[in-house]
Amino acid sequence: MPRSKSKVQINNRRASYDFEFIEQYDAGIVLVGTEIKSLRAGKASLTDAFCYFVNGELYVKGMNIATYFWGSWGQHEPARDRKLLLTKRELRHLAQAVKLKGLAIVAVRAYIADNGYAKLHIALARGKKEYDKRQSIKEKDIRREMERG
Repeated sequence: MPRSKSKVQINNRRASYDFEFIEQYDAGIVLVGTEIKSLRAGKASLTDAFCYFVNGELYVKGMNIATYFWGSWGQHEPARDRKLLLTKRELRHLAQAVKLKGLAIVAVRAYIADNGYAKLHIALARGKKEYDKRQSIKEKDIRREMERG
C-alpha cells in the first residue's frame, strides 16, 4: 500500500534572509520516542537552528520539537541536540568547509520524506552583510511587482 504524500514542512524563513546558501544537503534526523509523532503533527520550530560538529558527527542545535500532547511516560526533551545522518564524504566536506572558510551550516527545512522518514534540509551558508539584505529585499519587491502586473 503506497504512502500518501506528506504535507508536513517546517521552514526556517529567517535563514534565507540572513544567509546566502552555497551548497544544500538533505540529512536524516535521529529521533527518539514521541518526537516523530510531534513532528508529523507539525509541532516544530527551526527559528534559531544551526549545525555543529562533535567528534566528526553533525548535530543540530536550536531545533525545537514540542512535546507530544497524547504522550505520557515516554516524553522527549523539546530542545535537545539531535544527530544528523549524512555520508562520510559529505560530513568530511562540510567539516572542512566550516573550519577553513568560516562558513556556517544552517537548518533550512524539516519535512517527512516519501518513505516516512524525518529529514532536515541543511545548507552550507555564508552570512549576509546589511547591504546584501537590503539588496535581496529590493529584488523580492521587484519580483512581486512584476508578478502583479
